[in-house]
Amino acid sequence: MKLSTRGRYGLRAMFELARHYGEGPLSIKNIARRQNISEHYLEQLIAALKKKGLVRSIRGSQGGYILSRKPGDIKVGDIIRALEGPIAPVECVRDNDSETCSRTDICVARTVWKKVKDSIIEVLDTTTLEDMCNEEEKIRKEKERFMYYI
Repeated sequence: MKLSTRGRYGLRAMFELARHYGEGPLSIKNIARRQNISEHYLEQLIAALKKKGLVRSIRGSQGGYILSRKPGDIKVGDIIRALEGPIAPVECVRDNDSETCSRTDICVARTVWKKVKDSIIEVLDTTTLEDMCNEEEKIRKEKERFMYYI
């Protein structure tokens, strides 16, 4: 299963908002610059995330976007579903979509795809934006630990 740029860039944008949670709204321009995403494309992604209730917009000269909930309350799976749709490596294991194949009841390959889907969902639904921020902090500290100055 390969995620499109919608899911990948959308997650990066949400991560940027999580990094600055509580500091006020971020503009599309700032998010785009910090995450190296086209502003025009980012506007489309933010609109989809807003529609799903993951971000809120703040109007005004100091306006922009903020997370609608705390970073610890937003799962990566929520973001991917908002931008990519159902999480499934193949059509026959999509939620409520077992009717797409006449072999559903006898297909051995379907059990493999179901396990793949369940594993992906397990990771996406147990990882929050807060977890990502904590991981970034851990990586940053690890890098600093090995900085030598002469």
